[in-house]
Amino acid sequence: MNSFSSFLDMGGYAAFVWPSFGLSAVLLIGIFVISLRTLKANRAALNALNRESGRTAPSEGSVKSEA
Repeated sequence: MNSFSSFLDMGGYAAFVWPSFGLSAVLLIGIFVISLRTLKANRAALNALNRESGRTAPSEGSVKSEA
């Protein structure tokens, strides 16, 4: 149990390390959520443009990504 306490203490730097991890996690989750919202908005805009021009929108699985 002592080694786990030492791990959590981070050699005396826990006050700097754990908030940094927390802030990083919050920022990454925020970027992920913003990306999903942007993707949804862009798909809706593309579908609207396709309907406006008379084209049929491709299904989600039919678009090939270039790797």
